[in-house]
Amino acid sequence: MKIEDFMLTCPSKKFLGIECLGCGAQRAIMLVFEGKFSEAFHMYPAVYTLLLFFLTLGVSFTDKKRKYSGVLMALVVVNLAIMVISYYYKHFYIHSHV
Repeated sequence: MKIEDFMLTCPSKKFLGIECLGCGAQRAIMLVFEGKFSEAFHMYPAVYTLLLFFLTLGVSFTDKKRKYSGVLMALVVVNLAIMVISYYYKHFYIHSHV
């Protein structure tokens, strides 16, 4: 049994045939854990800021002395920007310049 057997299927891709903003994130995270850092970035450019977001979120649950809401919101904005830009680039810019 492989780790890919446990990955979630994207409902948007499955039912509509359209990739969503999160498509590729699971595979990119697995590539990071395999040490394939460049491949992970090419698969999903927001992978590192996404991992930083989840790390910060985890720390915020354990460290109650500090407030992490500002950092978390900044990471949300950065992640969304990277996701939207890379989605546009992948689906509209590359396909129109091939």
